[in-house]
Amino acid sequence: MKASIHPTAIVEQGAQVGDGCVIHAGAIIRSGAILGDRVTVHPYAVIGGDPQVLKFDPAVRTGARIGAGTTIHEYVTINRSTEAGAFTEVGANCLFMACSHVAHDSRVGDNVVVANAVLLAGHVVVGDNAVLGGGAAFHQFSRIGEGSIVGGLSRITQDIPPFTMVAERNEVSGLNLVGLRRRGATRDAVNELKDAFRLVYFNAGNIREIAAAAMAKGTFKSAEARKFLQFITEGKRGIARARRRGDLEDEDAG
Repeated sequence: MKASIHPTAIVEQGAQVGDGCVIHAGAIIRSGAILGDRVTVHPYAVIGGDPQVLKFDPAVRTGARIGAGTTIHEYVTINRSTEAGAFTEVGANCLFMACSHVAHDSRVGDNVVVANAVLLAGHVVVGDNAVLGGGAAFHQFSRIGEGSIVGGLSRITQDIPPFTMVAERNEVSGLNLVGLRRRGATRDAVNELKDAFRLVYFNAGNIREIAAAAMAKGTFKSAEARKFLQFITEGKRGIARARRRGDLEDEDAG
């Protein structure tokens, strides 16, 4: 299956374009970019452009790698890595809506939805199946957990645990129950995840120490609960905190 490259699109020497890719008019695929099979790049998107770092030497050989089946809409920019031989990474079957931006050295998982005008700074890590709402901005080195959903226009400067809903400025408002059920999480797994969430967010103390103690005891068996707790024990940035406990309890009861 051959790629389709429309007139006025630019694919630079050294770029790789997989089978079945569609590169629309005006799109630019820079040298060092690697597109998996069936990637669609809409007009005026730029894949593998130079990182926006003052001290970066453009002669350094780096790239951006896009997973199979990902769709990249108009004016999206995905910058290449700053580290020699390294790549900014985007997974398979992602959707990048118009004018979103992925900065150097970020890693985006599979099946991620990035809405219009989302801004990912350098070294951001986004887990599989996350949904990032329009206009949300993410501080460098932030981690966005698997299956989380971030509201539009949010300002994220801390790590977002897996399977949570977050809005405003690092404000956790509960679990992404709809997303969990759509991906086939069992009732038992959801209930255990709820227990892990309450343990971490409804008790006073160091959030990482609480999560680490729960992991050590082996109380939680489901993959979802263990991923939630493990994520919290890791990383160097702060963990996003919950809204007022009363509000969370009211939503959970509903």
